[in-house]
Amino acid sequence: MKVIYKITYPNGKIYIGKDLTNTLTYFGSVNSKLVESDFSLKERKDFTIRKEILWESDTATDKEVNQKEIEFIKLYDSNNPLVGYNQWPKYRKN
Repeated sequence: MKVIYKITYPNGKIYIGKDLTNTLTYFGSVNSKLVESDFSLKERKDFTIRKEILWESDTATDKEVNQKEIEFIKLYDSNNPLVGYNQWPKYRKN
């Protein structure tokens, strides 16, 4: 099963990612330094994130999953630094 997921951090910011194997404990390749910069040392000591599956497929090709990931990043605006941690595709203000 291939999935697109959304990670929500305690500050409300999100990260959209894909997992081609639907591994329960996979939480993406978000830039950890970027996330860490938003939290104090105290906040990092008790840290809860939420992982939601937004889309799944048994038949999609890797290329189709890549396209879906970009669709969801744009849909959720998670490449906007005020909203999320996705750094690609580059955010462009309208």
